[in-house]
Amino acid sequence: QVQLVESGGDLVQPGGSLRLACAASGSIFSIYAMGWYRQGPGKRRELVASISSGGRTNYADSVKGRFTISRENAKNTVYLQMNSLKPEDTAVYYCAMFLTPTHWGQGTQVTVSS
Repeated sequence: QVQLVESGGDLVQPGGSLRLACAASGSIFSIYAMGWYRQGPGKRRELVASISSGGRTNYADSVKGRFTISRENAKNTVYLQMNSLKPEDTAVYYCAMFLTPTHWGQGTQVTVSS
């Protein structure tokens, strides 16, 4: 059973930056694609960014140019660097490993507010 643990969520002012991290247990991290999702108040969960086992990345249009997903296989960790944060980025951010079924972390709260 793979466990995913997110960290890095915080309260930040508009225009600020945060880096989220997701650490995975076990030895299979490097062979699976990973993703970051978010769910804002009253909204559906949406895919923010994903990264393949080979490092290919994809982003939601709303975060392109501001967010960067990366992975460090030696540390079983995937990151989400978030810059130029906006109030609409406020959400619980979840890490996902694209196994069958998808495995989820518990989420970390990001609040963008002045």
